[in-house]
Amino acid sequence: MKIVFFGTPQFAVPTLEKLLNHSEFEVLAVVTQPDKRRERGNKLTPSPVKAIATAHNLPVWQPERVKKDTETLTQLKQSDADVFVVVAYGQILSSKILNMPKLGCINVHGSILPKYRGAAPIQWCLYNGERETGITTMLMDAGMDTGPMLQIATTPIGLLDNAQDLAFILAAIGGDLLVETLLKLERQEIQPIPQDNLAATYAPLIQKQDYGLDWSKSAIELHNQIRGFYPNCTATFRDNLLKITASVPIGSVGDRHLPPELQELVDKLPDLSNISDRPGVVVSIAKGIGAIVQTGEGLLLLREVQLAGKRPQSGWDFVNGTRLTVGEMFGAGS
Repeated sequence: MKIVFFGTPQFAVPTLEKLLNHSEFEVLAVVTQPDKRRERGNKLTPSPVKAIATAHNLPVWQPERVKKDTETLTQLKQSDADVFVVVAYGQILSSKILNMPKLGCINVHGSILPKYRGAAPIQWCLYNGERETGITTMLMDAGMDTGPMLQIATTPIGLLDNAQDLAFILAAIGGDLLVETLLKLERQEIQPIPQDNLAATYAPLIQKQDYGLDWSKSAIELHNQIRGFYPNCTATFRDNLLKITASVPIGSVGDRHLPPELQELVDKLPDLSNISDRPGVVVSIAKGIGAIVQTGEGLLLLREVQLAGKRPQSGWDFVNGTRLTVGEMFGAGS
């Protein structure tokens, strides 16, 4: 089966590698986003997908706008591919492109469709406290993740899984599911299933305002926001911006699902059931872990934070480094 692969971030890499290492498939070329200036030094850096493609001596096409790029459109048409595989490419494909390959365009999407259509399914499913997610392979159409579904694979979500953890898990699942889907599709062993549009939910691009923490929310809501939008959620501390990158909701229905080593530490905490203060106030300090903060409902244990311009540090190192005391207050983020 001849394939042109569309993809950009690390999430797409395991799927590309699965295709490259499978005897039934021939990857003809890779389409990825143009190199971007990243991190310190402002140097042009290739996407993770381009790095893999280059290592395998594959042709790499990087149009600014694939729908409008005459050269790329010609190359795609002349490739005579059986299928285009699309994994987190980052651009919308035109109907002209979707209709080029013999078997169509297959998308590997990071949710159980029709829930979480859109650009950030992993992040929003965590934000909403979902306990299960998965990968859907689908035939692409002109809509936003609206095409008929081919196969679905599911996985549970742990209480402490963040967006990075979950993306790693789903990327591996996606590679395996895509291989299975393509083989079954070629053998005509799959019947595409239309999505139920009435059950659809959306996962839009994350905006800067989504990162700000509001301590009047419940502990579980704040925890889900922190892990869903990892590592960018912010609060203020002593008038300085502070990222909170890992937390534990204390006393919630979820804290019975902690890893054993963390559960043991939480179980050793003094009885906090009668503690109540203004949202954002430090009500206790868990030795060896970090500060415990009052929220609008319940308490939140801060496991990892990051001061502006500094590396991430454990909640306990933050307590010691700042000489944090009970009664101090965290402000809302922005």
